Amino acid sequence: MALRPFIRHAGMLVASLWLAGCAVQPVPADRAPPELPARWAAGFEAAGDGVTAGWWHSFGSAELAALVEQAQARSLDVAAAAARVRQARASAGIAGAALAPELAASLDAGREGRIGGAAAVGGNRFGAGLSASYEVDFWGRQQAARDGALFALQASVFDRDTVRLTVTASVANAWLQAVALCERIGIGERNLQSAQRLLALVESRVRAGAATLLELAQQRGLVASQQRELAALRQQVGEARTALGVLLARPAGVPVGCAPLASLAVPDVAAGLPAELLARRPDIARAEARLAAADASVAAARAAMLPALTLSGGIGTGGDRLRRVFDNPLYSLAAGLAAPVFDGGRLAAGHALAQAQREELLADYRRAIVEAFGDVEVALNTQAGVQAQAAAQAEELEQARRALDLAESRYRAGAQTLLTLLDAQRTLYAAQDAAARLKAQRLQAAVALYRALGGGWQASGTPRPHEGRP
Repeated sequence: MALRPFIRHAGMLVASLWLAGCAVQPVPADRAPPELPARWAAGFEAAGDGVTAGWWHSFGSAELAALVEQAQARSLDVAAAAARVRQARASAGIAGAALAPELAASLDAGREGRIGGAAAVGGNRFGAGLSASYEVDFWGRQQAARDGALFALQASVFDRDTVRLTVTASVANAWLQAVALCERIGIGERNLQSAQRLLALVESRVRAGAATLLELAQQRGLVASQQRELAALRQQVGEARTALGVLLARPAGVPVGCAPLASLAVPDVAAGLPAELLARRPDIARAEARLAAADASVAAARAAMLPALTLSGGIGTGGDRLRRVFDNPLYSLAAGLAAPVFDGGRLAAGHALAQAQREELLADYRRAIVEAFGDVEVALNTQAGVQAQAAAQAEELEQARRALDLAESRYRAGAQTLLTLLDAQRTLYAAQDAAARLKAQRLQAAVALYRALGGGWQASGTPRPHEGRP
């Protein structure tokens, strides 16, 4: 009978605290994103195809597709991000465990005996017990901590997706750079052969007395200059292959087939509307999840300043013989209410710290949106600019070829100086090299646009925090 009054009074205390806890609501989070323009400045919303998850296949290269698949499977950055997801999942499990009661069982055995003197106690002693404790989460502190851990788990998943997208785009860029360098080496080798052919012409004219030693030295200098540039390009190819190897966790580097740039397709990408970026970029989703976790931390820090109710109970028994251990069990029930009175401002400072951290993450969230918009604008502007340059450069290349043919024929006829021929050779080489670089830039601009638009990313399923709070 003595147990009933205790239960009745404890129940009244629990009910009153529960009603008070319902009146404490978290401060609503102000997560309004910055206002974005309705259209892109370059005006490419409706053009091209949509961005899909396998966007790298749009370039039409089986080698690039194979390298991207290797990178996604072997990248150490992706592996580290996946490990961070597992850490966050474990942390969420730890935070959620606080919402459940803690149970502990104990078994003990002992023996006392007399060594000397007049000890009155001797023999065996056996005992068993079961204890439970539970902190009633009236103010939502434990729930807020769990919600914050779940939002942190979501942020880690989105971070892994961001890393995967970054690695994929980096592999595509490094491969395109290596392929472009191979093509530029081929252009340099053909121009070197042409310069060496013209050097033989100058040498024959010098022997015939139709050209001077100065002209011979100038043509030899041009040949040496092109040999130097070829050596520099070969060095850059080695560096590009090494960079690709780092992305694929292959320190020895990755051999790259020198596919012609003309064989690669330049994707026509539809940019969509600026407002769609909020759901297309994993880094924006990560920033939003981190902000939600900060909101939960503010709520938990606020609840920590309120009283805490702890319920505990236990059952224990003991005896001097093992078969009689459970003959006389005893129970205990207790409820404790503890409220902070003076802590030197620690809890208040913790609340202020959580609020300041939330303000920082709110700024990070808005900055992620602004930067995403800027990424797309830059990629669209680069595409338009490179395309316009390529159209003008095609005419430049055609005229450079004609100029070299004319300069060579006039020099053979003695109607033109070597200086004009040298200039025509340099101009043609520069125009051919520029054509290769512009082709690569058009392809890399498409990679940048795919990345800026999220690479066809879709949010994967992660645990959602509970919505129902008192």
